Amino acid sequence: MKFLIFSDIHGDASSARFIARKYDEVKPDKIIILGDILYHGPRNDLPENYYPKEVIKELNALGDHIIAVRGNCEAEVDQMVLSFPCLSETGTIFADGNTLFLTHGHIYSREKRPGSGYTHFLSGHTHINVLEKEGGIVFLNPGSISIPKNGCPRSYAAYEDGRIRILRMEDDSVIKELS
Repeated sequence: MKFLIFSDIHGDASSARFIARKYDEVKPDKIIILGDILYHGPRNDLPENYYPKEVIKELNALGDHIIAVRGNCEAEVDQMVLSFPCLSETGTIFADGNTLFLTHGHIYSREKRPGSGYTHFLSGHTHINVLEKEGGIVFLNPGSISIPKNGCPRSYAAYEDGRIRILRMEDDSVIKELS
């Protein structure tokens, strides 16, 4: 299985166009979005390319290929304009003998995990990329594709046959990798 994993788009149109280009280039089985799709939120500055209507258009064109979970900035009105479900707080994907638990990170986090039974814990929210294995669980935060924090670059992740890489958005160079 092959997935492209993004988080914290926050209404940035250039990020949505990047996702569409990467989809065409990589042809993943699914695009995973870990929340905060349209709204920038009161704690963040407006992204330079803040055009939520353009994000809607770009992502709706890929709607059949997207699995998304709700971020702390999602609202019911977002579901009215997006063609794919985006209001579930969690999701689960079974791939390559792995169980991927999906969440945004504002309700469940590495420190406050729900239950057990998953091999991978995927979350966003902090805008800081993380890829580590601890206690048999892989923890992935792809970072933010629009508003990175703590000196991180704009980034996303790629999962292919159990191998995960965090990639720099500007040139696709590998930031972190785990097999």
